[in-house]
Amino acid sequence: MTELFTPSDRDRLVLPPDFRWGVATSSHQIEGAVAEGGRSPSVWDTFSHTPGRVVGGQHADVTVDHYHRMAEDVALMADLGVDTYRFSIAWSRLLPDGVGEVNPAGAAFYRRLCETLREAGITPLVALYHWDHPQVLQDRGGWANPEMVEWFAAYAAAAKRTLGDLASDWLTLNEPYCAAFLGHASGIHAPGIADPATAHLAAHHMMLAHHRAVATLRETAPNDDDTVTIALNLIPAWDDEEGPAGPAAKAVDMVQNQLFLDAVLEGRYPDEVLAHHRRFGLEDRVDPDELARVHQPIDYLAINYYNITHVVRRDGAPFPDGFPGADDAVCVDPPEPRTDMGWGVEPEGLAWMLRRVAAAHPDLPLVISENGAAFPDEVSEDGRIHDAQRIAYLRDHIGVVVDAIADGVDVRGYHVWSLLDNFEWSLGYGMRFGLIRVDFDSLERTPKDSARWYAAVIDANRDRAMAG
Repeated sequence: MTELFTPSDRDRLVLPPDFRWGVATSSHQIEGAVAEGGRSPSVWDTFSHTPGRVVGGQHADVTVDHYHRMAEDVALMADLGVDTYRFSIAWSRLLPDGVGEVNPAGAAFYRRLCETLREAGITPLVALYHWDHPQVLQDRGGWANPEMVEWFAAYAAAAKRTLGDLASDWLTLNEPYCAAFLGHASGIHAPGIADPATAHLAAHHMMLAHHRAVATLRETAPNDDDTVTIALNLIPAWDDEEGPAGPAAKAVDMVQNQLFLDAVLEGRYPDEVLAHHRRFGLEDRVDPDELARVHQPIDYLAINYYNITHVVRRDGAPFPDGFPGADDAVCVDPPEPRTDMGWGVEPEGLAWMLRRVAAAHPDLPLVISENGAAFPDEVSEDGRIHDAQRIAYLRDHIGVVVDAIADGVDVRGYHVWSLLDNFEWSLGYGMRFGLIRVDFDSLERTPKDSARWYAAVIDANRDRAMAG
């Protein structure tokens, strides 16, 4: 127990006995070893090595070297006392050609990871896709190519055959909004395409791929304990004067959130999204009936939450980064306090989103699969990282989960983003999200105060559950 965990925390942060505590990472951000063990280049390798794409020309060739330090990192998770570790497979490590034969070295790495987790009493939650598909598939069109749907389904089958005896919790896509619109509309993420029509097409293929993968995971090496989900980054859009009811907020929300909620949970697109398809001339390439035909239910919805998007309506002013569907909306700065990312610290957005989803889908369990914040962590003279801002952020957001459950929202788990400081995509290594500090030169790991605090939260809830 740490002095940072107060009596108020003990009284306030009380979750059900079967609540699952976890941490999350992604393959490209932590693994490194990009040319080892038969791994082929991913789309993010290409993107980050293209001049001007990533701050300071940084890349993830080594990042925090989890590929070689996996056992050490699992031991850090065990010290935290987490129940669940949400990680992603690097598609190009398991299937270097994108399709075809499984790479034995890649399969062996992920099997060792799952075995090590299970030995530590930690449940693997396996994400198939966290944005780093093989470059060989991008060379064939990537998510703009309808064949990607079947390539992804085949990849899901290969992953299930490889790990199905060690893992029963599966996540298809992480944040398809980012992969589709940051990768294909704004171009600030890989593959760096800036075309709104392509973004909508990519989003459609991702939704088809999700549903095909759900069916494939359930059909391949079936297990009665299997669960399948998808992680949506649900970002409340707030008009500074009218809140979520404002016209600019509604326009942003439709593409940022409702497109994916309806496509995943109902197998359809909202009328406003269909209007975007017509606007971009996609009627012959996006078939809503196909989405309805392949629709599969999920076992629960994984939600990633960080902040609120603040927008205002300004006729004629384009939305930043080529955001499609909200040409008369612009982002404005959130109120203080803000994280290093410039995002507001807004737990009220999580409260609002949990209740919104629960109201629309009352029988659907929810899990927070990412929540966290980047702050300018410094090593103090005593050798510790006193990240009080992160502790406050986590305290407030976990408190929101407590309140939501008390109000009848079925939230079953929570994962901090992230276990480790790592490669933050196009922003390189300047943003530290980890509970564990990583010295990017020596790769030494040091638990921050927030790690000790989170471990204390878990420990107190576990003690309470054991006491009955």
